[in-house]
Amino acid sequence: MITSLLDTDFYKLSMHQIVLHQFTDTMVRYKFKCRSKDVKFSKQCYDRITNAIYRLDDLSLTRDEAGYLRTIRFLKPDYIEFLAMFRFMPDRHIRIGNHDGELHLEIVGPWLNTILYEVPVLAIINEEYFRDLSGNKTVDPLPNLNPKIKFVQDLGDCDFKFADFGTRRRFSYDVQNTVVSELARKLPGSFVGTSNVLLAYKLGLTPIGTMAHEYLQCHQAMHYKLADSQKMALENWAKEYRGDLGIALTDTINMDAFLRDFDRYFAKLFDGCRHDSGDPFVWCEKLVNHYHQLGIDSRFKTAVFSDGLTIPKAIALYEIFRNKIKMSFGIGTNLTNDVGYTPLQIVMKVVECNGQPVAKLSEDPGKQMCENESFVGYLKNVFKV
Repeated sequence: MITSLLDTDFYKLSMHQIVLHQFTDTMVRYKFKCRSKDVKFSKQCYDRITNAIYRLDDLSLTRDEAGYLRTIRFLKPDYIEFLAMFRFMPDRHIRIGNHDGELHLEIVGPWLNTILYEVPVLAIINEEYFRDLSGNKTVDPLPNLNPKIKFVQDLGDCDFKFADFGTRRRFSYDVQNTVVSELARKLPGSFVGTSNVLLAYKLGLTPIGTMAHEYLQCHQAMHYKLADSQKMALENWAKEYRGDLGIALTDTINMDAFLRDFDRYFAKLFDGCRHDSGDPFVWCEKLVNHYHQLGIDSRFKTAVFSDGLTIPKAIALYEIFRNKIKMSFGIGTNLTNDVGYTPLQIVMKVVECNGQPVAKLSEDPGKQMCENESFVGYLKNVFKV
């Protein structure tokens, strides 16, 4: 099912590199959560999931894949050499169980050794669940994809740009491959790439991604004051990438708390920000106003949207803000899991770092994830949420 180490999202590689260079002694614990209600995993499905996860230890970076990564200027030679030696060790890092149809899964170990599990594990869970649900029938994503393509084609000549962000919640690898190939063929001016590194490599596309919530979460448990954790996460990112990969994620605490830390220095240093929860229209208005208050022309900055998008919703955002800020849209589930079944809402988040609780608060209460309510209260108090 997962046949390549590159069948993952690009932000996992960009974060993995910074972990190698700055956080090799950091220990983490990830926890799986299914937000969808009334979802049960059969014994047969659980067995297939477990088998596929434990087969991840067969994967290694090929010589050709390493050669491809060397063409990406900000991936450093020592990181690519490390990745060539990297191996999954699920028997050491995975804790998995199935209790009355509820899947329980944790990943525990050094951040350096565990960071790459999330995306393939979630992809495996999705594919096996839908294999069970569909009776292993072949599905065709094109009937639902073609109207979306036409929607974009009807925009005519404009700078509407979007990418595929659908690896973690795809129906299957084959569906994602078909969708991305079709978008690249039919929308060469609007479709700018994919978060999936393997598909970017095979199809000659741009791999897209910067940082995820776990990066900012882990800074909550490092040797900085908690109040400085977001600022230090941004500082360390800039130290590693020196102007590349300049899109900052805004909702690990919430947007207002982020903007209080995103001062003129960071606002000029980073190319833009990414939205991943809450009302995207309100979020973008706040971001544009923040740039203006800092004396920065927002038209030269970028807003990236990546929360539950559809093509029509992305175009609606584009039409409203097109003269205020540059935009790009990362569309996931609606592209890679729109084949007639209700998609799963599953996540894998860091809940502990260096033995301490960490939290993702988010703009949506349903997306909050932390095991320690006392820490949540402390975090809210420190960041005035």
